[in-house]
Amino acid sequence: MINSVRNTVLSILNKNNYGYISPSDFNLFAKQSQLDLFETYFYQYNYQINKENARQSGEGYANITKGIEELIDIFSVTSPLSLSTLQPTINNTYYLPSPTTTGDDYYLLNKVLVYSDLITSGVTTAIGAGLELIDSNATFQTNGVQAGDIIGLVSGGITQYVTVALVNSQTSITTTASIITLTPWNVPGISYSVYDDKTSEVEKVSHNKITMLNSSKLTKPTLTYPAYTEEAITLTAFPSTINNIGQVVSQYIRYPKAPKWTFVSLTNGEPTFDQSQPDYQDFELSLDCEPDLVSKILQYAGMSIREVGAVQFGQSLEQVDNQSQQ
Repeated sequence: MINSVRNTVLSILNKNNYGYISPSDFNLFAKQSQLDLFETYFYQYNYQINKENARQSGEGYANITKGIEELIDIFSVTSPLSLSTLQPTINNTYYLPSPTTTGDDYYLLNKVLVYSDLITSGVTTAIGAGLELIDSNATFQTNGVQAGDIIGLVSGGITQYVTVALVNSQTSITTTASIITLTPWNVPGISYSVYDDKTSEVEKVSHNKITMLNSSKLTKPTLTYPAYTEEAITLTAFPSTINNIGQVVSQYIRYPKAPKWTFVSLTNGEPTFDQSQPDYQDFELSLDCEPDLVSKILQYAGMSIREVGAVQFGQSLEQVDNQSQQ
């Protein structure tokens, strides 16, 4: 879609003799335009919910709310949180989602879950064959580890999950490691924890409220009814026994990836589009957002080349589209 958007923008600018924008400028405008539209999804969603409450929204193909939910869910990610090293004396603190810990920067932390039943934990002591996890100090069978249990482990500094496929012996497990994206993971010295697949949802509370909750045995958070607070780039889980690898998992809405129109060479003085470049990134918005992207990029381009006409044309396209969605 990004090449189509760029061609449309350049066609409008060139046809009206407004000027030309370079690939680097286009990529900057494209990034900002995508972020603008991404944020409007949430305002549109709120608007449609209000219309539903007022009984002014339809069903079936007229269910606009469902369509917006699906657009937002494109950016939904479920990922374990990594234990924080910022406060060595506090073990129940986890990093919030970020490019270095989960691979994505988050826009909205929608839900936090905790594995409430820790079966066992340890450190791998040998290299297993294939998908085998070996810990010579473990007692997997005695501890009750079974197929379907979840293993949280740290590979390359990022917490990952694998599932138990077969318990071979007291010291060996065969895993289904298809979701592991970092290698090697089955080497000596990797910390791991094994959980039953049951989870509890963690309630977010304020710092003032968590103090009051912890002061009473009746309201103090438990593994059945856990809680958490946020501060800067970390999440602190309660009770403090929530302090194991992979014990906390989050479902969040990530930011869209920055689009990048890539080219490989110049043809007659013009860059030639090449999506095979390693840094190529298309828009992550749906196809019906193409007219909105064109109008917004035209506004940014018009400001850049100091052409009021381009700005006004982009604004008029945006207004027409907004009116049609009312």
